[in-house]
Amino acid sequence: MALQALVTGATGYVGGRLVTRLLEEGFRVRVMARDPERLRDYPWIHEVEAVRGDAEDPVSLEAALHGIDVAYYMLHSLSEHHGFETIEARMASNFGQAAKTQQVKRIVYLGGITPPNTQLSTHLESRRNTGALLRASGVPTTELRAAVIIGSGSASFEMLRYLTERLPFMITPRWLNNRVQPIAIRDALHYLVKAGEEAGNESHIGDIGGPDVMLYSEMMKRYAKVAGLRPRTIVTVPVLTPRLSSHWVSLVTPVPRRLALPLVDSLVNEVVVNPELDARNFLAAPEDGLLDFATAVEYALDRVRNQDVLTRWSSASVPGAPSAPLPTDPDWSGGTLYVDLRERSTSASPEALWRIIEGIGGSNGYYSALFLWEIRGLLDRLAGGVGLRRGRRDPDHLYVGETVDFWRVERCDRGQLLRLRAEMRMPGLAWLELIVDHDDAGNTVYRQRATYRPTGLLGHAYWWSVVPFHAFVFGSMVRRIPAAAERLGG
Repeated sequence: MALQALVTGATGYVGGRLVTRLLEEGFRVRVMARDPERLRDYPWIHEVEAVRGDAEDPVSLEAALHGIDVAYYMLHSLSEHHGFETIEARMASNFGQAAKTQQVKRIVYLGGITPPNTQLSTHLESRRNTGALLRASGVPTTELRAAVIIGSGSASFEMLRYLTERLPFMITPRWLNNRVQPIAIRDALHYLVKAGEEAGNESHIGDIGGPDVMLYSEMMKRYAKVAGLRPRTIVTVPVLTPRLSSHWVSLVTPVPRRLALPLVDSLVNEVVVNPELDARNFLAAPEDGLLDFATAVEYALDRVRNQDVLTRWSSASVPGAPSAPLPTDPDWSGGTLYVDLRERSTSASPEALWRIIEGIGGSNGYYSALFLWEIRGLLDRLAGGVGLRRGRRDPDHLYVGETVDFWRVERCDRGQLLRLRAEMRMPGLAWLELIVDHDDAGNTVYRQRATYRPTGLLGHAYWWSVVPFHAFVFGSMVRRIPAAAERLGG
């Protein structure tokens, strides 16, 4: 009988792709998420069982783990806030205990390579501690440790790509002279699947990496060559700490500082496979061999160019980002809920109007003053937020839960309603709804509603400070979006 697998972190980059690979290998798959609604548009959703669960809620964990053979633990806080390691430890302990109670046969965990006899960053120490806590549960645990994962949509790859493409000459931190052993996402998924097929009662720790070991700076130069860019000039200096480096990465790449910091922390030390911990000591490598770095980059770039990116790092929840649903009752927000509502009739068909709505953001823009959006995005980046650089995964279609620049798709009723929740830093919560409707005569109507729930006096002041710009931003959108739909025809 096929093995029953539970996958956590399925909205993340690796977890989302792991589901597909497990299904291809004949596993029966259950997916756990705090909000299963965010999974509804994934291509595999009708082939899996989606359940609600939270690693901080032991009751929901036990329900999710009931009847499971192998449980994939793919949860990380990705936070820079003090005390995140306590949260991660509690989550791992809860998961291990629930797995033990439900007689799960094996836990598989993906962590990071941790150099021996080295002072680790708080993030890497927490990753190592997570593996130890899962093993301490008594459930046989396979901990796979990777450095840089090369694949379209991974945060590590996006950081490498944008740094290399945007900066032909770089003054960089000294960690770029550390050795790194990247691995292709294809090969990382192979090891994860093989680990789930393991039998026996032994626990394992296995480093996974591709065939190439190089300096991070050399990796950037090789990327430039594969991508057809001019040779890059890289000068390293000893003055940029990991925290300063994370600001630098955030300003140059789409990766926000809160995610850049743990990524940089993982590269401060050399991250290469320890021969004694090589996963190939107990797991078979791919039959056709591990992909070399250049081939992995070629595959990733092909997917980017063909707009065939299956999952992205940005689909995972942003630490500290708002998650409250759109309030419908002003009392819910203390009696104050600001709304900017605009509408316009159009001769465009509902289908044409929806195509424009669903394609909003990214390279398509917002049909209004571009420089105002860019200024807001830059201010958000300077404040440590996500800014506009996350773009879109696909230029035409959206999934619930994925990101569009500094928005997250909260609801997508195809042909009717797109609701975006703001993840930029602000003293309050904000939503933008784009709606296809009809008037009493049956004509197509475009409706646009911006909603803001302020937090404290600063929140109220923020709203009134930006109200003068609404005429330029929202006023232009309500005119230009229907006009763009009319040009499409139909």
